[in-house]
Amino acid sequence: MEQPSHTDRALEILRHTFGYEAFRGHQADIINTVCEARDSLVLMPTGGGKSMCYQIPALLSDGTGVVVSPLIALMQDQVSALQASGVDAAFLNSSQSTQEQAQVIERLRSGYLDLLYVAPERLLQESTLEMLDQSNINLFAIDEAHCVSAWGHDFRQDYLGLGVLGERYQGVPRIALTATADERTRQDILERLALQNPAVFVQSFDRPNICYSVQIKRDAKQQLLSFLAEHRSESGIVYCLSRRSVESTSQFLNSSGYRALPYHAGMQSEDRAFNQSRFLQEEGLIMVATIAFGMGIDKPDVRFVAHMDLPKSIEAYYQETGRAGRDGAAADAWMVYGLQDVVRLSRMIEESEADHNHKRIERAKLDTLLGWSEVTACRRIALLAHFGEPMKEACGNCDICLTPPVTWDGTREAQMALSAVYRTGQRFGASHVIDVLRGADNEKVRRFNHQILSTFGIGQELSDQRWRSVFRQLVVRGYLNVDHNNFGGLRLTEASRSILKGEEVLWLREEAQTRQRARRQTIDYELALEDEDLMDDLKELRRRLAEEASVPPYVIFHDRTLLDMIRLRPDTLAQMRDVNGVGEAKLSRYGELFLDVLQAHGRIRSGAFE
Repeated sequence: MEQPSHTDRALEILRHTFGYEAFRGHQADIINTVCEARDSLVLMPTGGGKSMCYQIPALLSDGTGVVVSPLIALMQDQVSALQASGVDAAFLNSSQSTQEQAQVIERLRSGYLDLLYVAPERLLQESTLEMLDQSNINLFAIDEAHCVSAWGHDFRQDYLGLGVLGERYQGVPRIALTATADERTRQDILERLALQNPAVFVQSFDRPNICYSVQIKRDAKQQLLSFLAEHRSESGIVYCLSRRSVESTSQFLNSSGYRALPYHAGMQSEDRAFNQSRFLQEEGLIMVATIAFGMGIDKPDVRFVAHMDLPKSIEAYYQETGRAGRDGAAADAWMVYGLQDVVRLSRMIEESEADHNHKRIERAKLDTLLGWSEVTACRRIALLAHFGEPMKEACGNCDICLTPPVTWDGTREAQMALSAVYRTGQRFGASHVIDVLRGADNEKVRRFNHQILSTFGIGQELSDQRWRSVFRQLVVRGYLNVDHNNFGGLRLTEASRSILKGEEVLWLREEAQTRQRARRQTIDYELALEDEDLMDDLKELRRRLAEEASVPPYVIFHDRTLLDMIRLRPDTLAQMRDVNGVGEAKLSRYGELFLDVLQAHGRIRSGAFE
């Protein structure tokens, strides 16, 4: 009798265990590749279904799949979600007692585990490797694989030793997965992990449901409030560059009527864990955080990610904004930045203990992000181009598409700015040079006798804010450099010669005061007004069940699953199987409870029409 193919068996698991009808994108091909014991590299955007690419092959084969995961919180979330779907999964990490770890090891050696999650530093301990030697391992999945590359936005030393897996466990397929990697990072991953004849799968990086918007920083907290006005009672993340900014922004939001929690590396680990748990389990909370928060956050209903400061690279920006809208519904990626962000990040690079080559890499990344921030055409086209993905038509869902920026001939003003930098000795920051241009009568100008310069007062027709825009764009475009060995003073570059000599016309972008709100893209079903009470009741049941099980609500069911229940209105358990995201284990555990709520509302609705 002919055996069913990998694809047929994988589809059966997808439907029976996870409750989904069909694979997306390259998922089926990736699963087949892993089942054929071939190494692979998978690039798939956040929310694209990367975990299915190794979870299903592990379930298809005898033995245990080992997942290398960088964060304890990520392991715990994924294991909870798998267990809720009836999968025998576990993790090994420092949050467990010695007895709990011993129980996991015994289940592994006895062949009961389908999936085991472990951190790279734990995996590379000789005791762990010897434990795996004595177990039946069917695959290694290396999640967040960009961490192995110096070009990746979150390089981690512990990942460098993972190349040993190919030598020690020959014939066991390895699958490296990440949501963010340009061409250079991809090559680094392949080489450092020593993947053998790997299949490379690159799915579109586009997240069409996310609206990208960038504003110039004026009064950042008030700008944030204006943005949040359309996100009342929604979950979101606000990223800040410093711990101090995290604390002050969190306090400001709470005093402004929002529910906000801080998260940064300076907090006690227990406090961080408590705040993260609340963010995952409660609705309508805002997490204000440094980049210490976020990798692997699986919360599907994050409606916005806001940046109060410039991130370090396009890869970091893409990864952080990718935490919004994992459920496919409309989400916003909003950012404010200013010249001071550039100065501060550049100083951090120069003052770091990294070697010269790593600093060069970090400077190049920052320059690329700055260039993207100042684009005058569709942001999505430029963002995808960075990852090697062409896009022909403007997206219609970014600030530039919604409100195209105005440009103006700033050649004369650029010449004034560059001349003022030169005549003040190429040792001062933008604020002082602007004072000179605008003819300010202050102590610093008089102390350096700059009131006698030929550039003093020649730029009075431009406001301080507009001059800051000119200087920021001159830095971004490479006509000025920030000298960090001289307290952040501005210096001319070779490229500035053509401007000063009048050989080049320079068009600058006009700062927009406001941006039109993005169109709201929705998932499969638009919630009707009369169904809002039903949605509230389904969410309340989900909340109670999650509380009883000590898991985040989305582990019970995603919002899109609840919406599908409302759309399909199942009357029986058999019909409930057709709901997206309802597998057999969840159907058995929760099906009757959710049917009761649906049927109660059905009786109310039918009674209203009698």
